[in-house]
Amino acid sequence: LVVFGSYGFRIFKDHENNVIKAIRVDFEKCAGCRTCETACSAYNHPLTINGEKLNGIGNPHLSNIKVFHFNPDVDVPVTCAICDDAPCVEACPVKPHPDTGRKALYRDKDMTIKNDLERCIGCTQCAQACEDMRAGVIYPNPETKSPERMCTLCDGDPSCVKNCPFGALDFLEMPSDRELAGLAPEMIAERLMKKFYNLNV
Repeated sequence: LVVFGSYGFRIFKDHENNVIKAIRVDFEKCAGCRTCETACSAYNHPLTINGEKLNGIGNPHLSNIKVFHFNPDVDVPVTCAICDDAPCVEACPVKPHPDTGRKALYRDKDMTIKNDLERCIGCTQCAQACEDMRAGVIYPNPETKSPERMCTLCDGDPSCVKNCPFGALDFLEMPSDRELAGLAPEMIAERLMKKFYNLNV
């Protein structure tokens, strides 16, 4: 495992062995083609036609993973890191529900971050916390201001991984203390430029 070339998105954590199962990005293989964005959007925004649920049209704008492009040529796919400390959830001002103990933003049983639209007040504090402390991957809805674009892990079978044409994405076990986990794309790009081009930016 090349830890430098990994950016993990957690689905479970083995505290005893410091291991997670996560999506890993091999930046040496990523071509910036954005197929991952299309696959993610298609799975997470399905259509129902004649009573049959089908993948959606795959609008990259709606994707939960976003590929950032930098010059010199570095492509950085980034999505929700599902952080251990979840600063987005901590920032949510909605009081925990008396029955579930959940705020409007909460961690689901599969460890992904979910939003309760009925309780969300659209304050955008979760997005701001993610922007200030992590990768800045939460996008408030333009109309409701409710948070969007949190990774769902596609029910444990990530579409971005299955459809990457260059094998740049894997879903596997890895150390939880990855070097690039939770960093903003600009910070990841700086480290990659130094590695690939011996360039200090």
